[in-house]
Amino acid sequence: MNLPGLPALPDHRAAVRPRGPALADDGSALDNTGFLRAVRRAAATLRGYDVGPGDVVAVLLPNTADLVVTLFAAWRLGAALTPVNPALVAGEVAYQVTDAGAKILVTDRAFDGPVRAVVSVDELRAGALEPDADPIDVDVNALALLIYTSGTTGRPKGVMLDHANLRSMCDMVIGALALTAADHSLLILPLFHVNGIVVSVLSPLLAGGQTTVAGRFDVKTFFSRVESSRATYFSAVPTIYTMLVELPAQVRPDTSSLRFGICGAAPVSVELLAKFEARYGIPIIEGYGLSEGSCASTLNPVAGQRKPGTVGLPLPGQRIRIVAADGTEAPRGETGEVLISGPNVMRGYLNRPEATATTIVDGWLHTGDIGRIDQDGYLILVDRAKDMIIRGGENIYPKEIETVVYQLPEIAEAAVVGRPDPVYGEQPVLFVSLTGGAELDTDAIRDHARTGLAKYKLPVSIRILGELPKNAVGKIDKPALRRLDARTR
Repeated sequence: MNLPGLPALPDHRAAVRPRGPALADDGSALDNTGFLRAVRRAAATLRGYDVGPGDVVAVLLPNTADLVVTLFAAWRLGAALTPVNPALVAGEVAYQVTDAGAKILVTDRAFDGPVRAVVSVDELRAGALEPDADPIDVDVNALALLIYTSGTTGRPKGVMLDHANLRSMCDMVIGALALTAADHSLLILPLFHVNGIVVSVLSPLLAGGQTTVAGRFDVKTFFSRVESSRATYFSAVPTIYTMLVELPAQVRPDTSSLRFGICGAAPVSVELLAKFEARYGIPIIEGYGLSEGSCASTLNPVAGQRKPGTVGLPLPGQRIRIVAADGTEAPRGETGEVLISGPNVMRGYLNRPEATATTIVDGWLHTGDIGRIDQDGYLILVDRAKDMIIRGGENIYPKEIETVVYQLPEIAEAAVVGRPDPVYGEQPVLFVSLTGGAELDTDAIRDHARTGLAKYKLPVSIRILGELPKNAVGKIDKPALRRLDARTR
């Protein structure tokens, strides 16, 4: 693919097709010339704060064109970007900004935290257009994105993705989805996730297409947005497909512009896929990937056999291995841990060499997911080795919730398990026991959790038990807690 690097993409698009559409959101639309101008203005503002090669820019914004502009402005100066989830509470934001070593934070709200400067969106838009402000020639091995993903240690880890990671990932996505300049992505997933950035923004823009950024997903207005934008594809999670399938029968949208929808981030039932496709006539392409793999590693073919119940074939340039518990290659059809290799595998976790060394071994990314490969080479996910809950496509690690709850001196034991949910897939449920003689009610625990956790991480149920069940080796028996929750809710 004969295209420039990502930092120079706005310049390339403006030179090739000045008035072609590039980027829109709920309140604005930019053609290629306008997109380049916005990026240059934002870069001038960042340069005024001494942002340059090797720096990290944090951005805390809802889904808007401004976030995408900030991304390209940081790259234009040779800096990396770390997007922050707007749902995080102040302490969580401060942790990410500090851990990433961010020089500045671009946001639309007040923030009194550990950064040199807080830059407002209005200031970002007001930068001067400097006459000779070409993008810096960035090395492909330079850090591009820091995506924070929760970890079993209870603290999110910064996934380091360089320009080579992102470019190879985008090339794979463009090839697998057959994206062209005629494609128009409707972005409904959050831009603090690598899926939203890679699949719905970078890939269509590199292919010469365009992106419309939806501020927030609204099931009532989604199809009208499809009809008005004439989008050709979108990427979503099972929760969204469930909501759309359950719309009243009289809702009959025009979906003729859509080539396909993509589904990832959590397992999806074969029944849901069939119901959605039968009702709306849109093929759903199910795939699988991790932030540590720059986004996607397998995908069902757009043109070819789609196998419901699988997450598809390895993307070109990537290899998938299934490894048994003893470290040997599992025979075809047998289960084991899913390992991934390819140019999309992350550089590592920021400032965490030990975690990096256990996750990437001899170039292979150990996913912690359990799966098998069928006779046709399609990957089937069986279970998650990591103790993770996926709520509406959001990763929630029980340890992160438990760590916050253990801050209460009255708590002797705490354990979080996932509860099946028909809309969100899973919801976190908390079980605790108290120290001897302590008095504490569930409302007090819930109020404390709110101070340290984003709303989507809060347990939907809290139970206080005399003692939490243990297994034979004395560890808290989470399967027993799941059974107890199923019997008593």
